[in-house]
Amino acid sequence: MTHSSDLIADDIEGYLKAHEHKGLLRFITCGSVDDGKSTLIGRLLFESKLLFEDQLAAIEADSKKYGTQGGEMDFALLVDGLAAEREQGITIDVAYRFFSTEKRKFIVADTPGHEQYTRNMVTGASTADAAILMVDARYGILTQTRRHSFLMSLMGMRHLVVAINKMDLVDYSKARFDEIVEEYRAFAKQLGLENITFIPMSALKGDNVIEHSAKMPWYHGTTLLGYLETVELDAEHLQRSPFRMPVQWVNRPNLDFRGFTGMIASGVIRPGDQIRVQPSGNTSTVSRIYTYDGDLDEAVAGQSITLLLEDEIDISRGDVISGVEQPAHTADQFETTLVWMHEAPLLPGRPYLMKIGTQSVSATVTDIKYQVNVNTLEHMAGKQLDLNGIGVCTISLNRAVAFDAYKDNHDTGGFILIDRMTNNTVGAGMLHFALRRSQNIHMQHVDIDKQARALAKGQKPAVLWFTGLSGAGKSTIANLVEKKLFSSGQHTYLLDGDNVRHGLNRDLGFTDADRVENVRRVAETAKLMVDAGLIVMSAFISPFRSERQLARDLLEDGEFIEIFVDAPLDVVEARDPKGLYKKARRGELKNFTGIDSAYEAPQAPDVHLKTSEMNAEEAADTVIAALRERGMIS
Repeated sequence: MTHSSDLIADDIEGYLKAHEHKGLLRFITCGSVDDGKSTLIGRLLFESKLLFEDQLAAIEADSKKYGTQGGEMDFALLVDGLAAEREQGITIDVAYRFFSTEKRKFIVADTPGHEQYTRNMVTGASTADAAILMVDARYGILTQTRRHSFLMSLMGMRHLVVAINKMDLVDYSKARFDEIVEEYRAFAKQLGLENITFIPMSALKGDNVIEHSAKMPWYHGTTLLGYLETVELDAEHLQRSPFRMPVQWVNRPNLDFRGFTGMIASGVIRPGDQIRVQPSGNTSTVSRIYTYDGDLDEAVAGQSITLLLEDEIDISRGDVISGVEQPAHTADQFETTLVWMHEAPLLPGRPYLMKIGTQSVSATVTDIKYQVNVNTLEHMAGKQLDLNGIGVCTISLNRAVAFDAYKDNHDTGGFILIDRMTNNTVGAGMLHFALRRSQNIHMQHVDIDKQARALAKGQKPAVLWFTGLSGAGKSTIANLVEKKLFSSGQHTYLLDGDNVRHGLNRDLGFTDADRVENVRRVAETAKLMVDAGLIVMSAFISPFRSERQLARDLLEDGEFIEIFVDAPLDVVEARDPKGLYKKARRGELKNFTGIDSAYEAPQAPDVHLKTSEMNAEEAADTVIAALRERGMIS
């Protein structure tokens, strides 16, 4: 069926050239544990005749050691490479394999079936054109079948095969096949899944995988391989979509050449076509399509090119070049569906980096509208998203970006979230639509700005952010610092943690999510006060580095001074001025920082006050001296 091609022996260059221009289909296999996903892929690899003799020998030996087929060749071992997978007979990580036929090349992702590896399955599906959902004919539609079907609908999978496997174990029963088809169609209707192809098969025996099975004469549809060789590629579909090219690089090798390089996400472009750059909205006309191999008369989705324009307009990395007739949308607030992929939960208000296309922006999940129970499709309330959780959220960015709805374009509608402190990818999401307020609310110009207000007060505005454990001395020192500044004629304001919770933040508790929101509100308030030209003292425990970084990022360079009021836990417990540590130790006060809730100490504070070694007056003088060194006060 594949590479017994005569060209391999007679004309290797001709063979390679023909192979190079074949279409590439990416697909995934998914489904419940032990439904036969790895076995199916192993069968496809074996039948493609791309395995070397030593690989076959190794699989035969491993089949006797690890196999589950009574000494016969266990095709699943071609894919399950981890020792833990072989010993348990399951797939843990996403495994990618390549094979080809005379008609096409394929990259298949074998995704894990266990619930705790949902994030791995989403990773495999993110680049796939089609999905094969495996169903064990003996058990029919299971919880994980429904879960993966929901994820397929979530990921916008356009082509879905429901492979009803292990038909050999139900005597190739047509009645059983029809029963499963009817049940699945009813479920898929709830999800809006369309273009579903049902194939009865046995991956182990090879029935209806490569060739039609004589044991199921009642089935007249396509074989699995026949389907994979003829299904429409996403690249073909994308070529019919509006033109989009995220700019990856501004190509300026010399004064006479200025081009914009990137991979075309969708559509077709030709010299003479008008384009619009977003989010700026500038327009121009394509003068050349440049590549390493020479200029092109036409470029299509999937090609990497450099566009030269007739006009000198401002374009930067991260901008999106669109067709002028159907440009992308622009916004800075969205409704999204988010899949959480990290052990630490998602907390609304916490800042992250969003990578969308070739652009990275600061992002904050402002609200979790609801979580989705992927087993029942029930919508549930929730203040946070845990590992593998899926929620419909609103998200806000620090600036507008160009985008399309994910259902229309995966490249310009999909994104990842990155933890700002660790640089780990923590979430993956899909943009649905822009919130109306992002289109209707605009920054209003004012004539009296921060510089004018500060000049009138004769000072440089700033936030002095005091952080530390309860009892470390934050409020006492901040109060002394304000008294000293006020007595020397400075204009100040003190935001104290306890005082703010009597008003602005009286609705918040002490969970991690509430602590994040508490600091976010205070940071935004402090920013307004800095804009008014004030020197602001902020005395809050603020236990998380990411929220303190959020407060710093809201201000200009040099306006945020992090002051670590450092006292060991045993010292602050001995002080315990409010009796809070005793309550926490007795279990009467939950989520208390330092006892049953973490405090993340600053790694490089601007001012470090060790209050076990100095009194409050000395600490305040240290802060005043630091302000003088920075030229903030005279």
